[in-house]
Amino acid sequence: MALALWSKHVPLRVYGIRNPYRPVCRGFQAQAQGPAPCQQAGDEFTVFNPANGQVLKTISIPSRDEINATLSRAHDVFLSGEWSNAPAITRSRVLSRLAQLLNEKLPSLAEIETMQTGRPIREMRTQLARLPEWLEYFAAMLRTRQGFVAPTQGKLLNYVQRIPLGVVLQVTPFNHPLLIALKKIAPALAAGNSVIVKPSELAPLTVLEFAELAREAGVPGDVLSVIPGPGPTIVDAIVSNPIVRKVDITAGTCTGRAIGAKVGANLASFTAELGGKAPILVFNDADITSAVNGAAFSAFVASGQTCVSGTRIIVQSGVYDEFMSRFLQKVESIGRRMGNPSNPHCSMGSVISPHHLKRIEDMLARKGNSKVLLGGHRLTGTSTLDGFDFSKGSFLAPTVINDVDVNHELWQEEIFGPVVVVKDFQDEQEGVALANSSQYGLGAGIWTKDLSRAHRVAENVNAGVVWVNTHHRNDPSSPWGGIKQGSGIGRENGLEAFEAYTQSKSVVINTAPPEESRKTDDWFSEGGEGKRYG
Repeated sequence: MALALWSKHVPLRVYGIRNPYRPVCRGFQAQAQGPAPCQQAGDEFTVFNPANGQVLKTISIPSRDEINATLSRAHDVFLSGEWSNAPAITRSRVLSRLAQLLNEKLPSLAEIETMQTGRPIREMRTQLARLPEWLEYFAAMLRTRQGFVAPTQGKLLNYVQRIPLGVVLQVTPFNHPLLIALKKIAPALAAGNSVIVKPSELAPLTVLEFAELAREAGVPGDVLSVIPGPGPTIVDAIVSNPIVRKVDITAGTCTGRAIGAKVGANLASFTAELGGKAPILVFNDADITSAVNGAAFSAFVASGQTCVSGTRIIVQSGVYDEFMSRFLQKVESIGRRMGNPSNPHCSMGSVISPHHLKRIEDMLARKGNSKVLLGGHRLTGTSTLDGFDFSKGSFLAPTVINDVDVNHELWQEEIFGPVVVVKDFQDEQEGVALANSSQYGLGAGIWTKDLSRAHRVAENVNAGVVWVNTHHRNDPSSPWGGIKQGSGIGRENGLEAFEAYTQSKSVVINTAPPEESRKTDDWFSEGGEGKRYG
């Protein structure tokens, strides 16, 4: 299976994937705890399978000169107008064709996603099946989008267009490698930009594959470039280049602040989808079965490695005991059915790396007086599901903790793993206050049968996306982003995403006949009284 190159001028040195379940290794023997997730040696870095420590690929790291050359080519093709000035119907047809090619490639891409992230194949097949929708949505938008005519005074026609920004950088994370990349790439390409993608060095493989599909679909050369490599090395080299007119990142809050400061120095646009610490509010009148199922999904899908993971479960006192009894049974079942992520029956996979696992363990070690109700430890034995050896990978048992103070890091900080904290509340006011007791405001969940309460609490909870009696629903048409400093700025999805990758251009045409304009528009005539100004 050939991987797309970040640049046609630099070889991609890889070890290859002959069998998706048996990655080829060379010069490496997996250790008991697995290797570091990304090891840089000279001009290469290595991608590992976090579930078993095996090598997947070794990839070339471009030099700064090569990065600048890629940016220059992206800028040149933008100025050429081959894509940026192409008719909307042309770009729409290419995106539609790309959606078809992506759909055909989904089975193999899902297998690669599982290998590079450690997430269960069942999750990846289901998630990736929806990805063509983002391309189809923005292809349809190009066919239906309309400009507008501003109600300018006088005999003037003022029409307003949306035009592309130029060269844009997208920095994407490891947790949803292709999904988050597609959420950014689709509107940027639809708008006519030249797009540079810097995927996570922990999971770049499917984004590289997608770049190959884009060329096959008809996206012109250098309009979409993928530059893999260590984040600071690559991103700093790109962000500091004044050619880049927009940066769109999904990352941690500290990373977002650091990159945003550099973007601001170039007066470029900035979108940042950053951290989250989603509250799940369960009221006394909630359907408990649905609430338990929804809370478990919110907390443990992707091993808790999502920005909207339901990490703070806040349950009203009247149903707290019943909810917790059934929730712990559900969590125990998830842990019992963990195994080889390539097994379709595997319930939950690994976290992304040994380093990440150690970080979570360190946070749990500082739990203080909090009580671990379930989990709280790495898995080192063999799976009861399929005999898989957990000791070779980065697996943590699904973990539930209560009695956590709201000022403790387990309540306040993004853990990014299968760890949730639980707390009870007495009334609606207290529940909303607990939900809002965080620097983050990305996602939130509410479980209630009371329609009035649902609307009222949704309005009062500080989050950019609020789900009622469900969680983590996502659609190309639905804006996605945070409303607090810790969760970033800007929106993905929908019309807002498209407009964020464009700027308005106002064209004003004088429709008055020349003889009238000669009388009204000569500002510096000898008798200038009554002349038009503005």
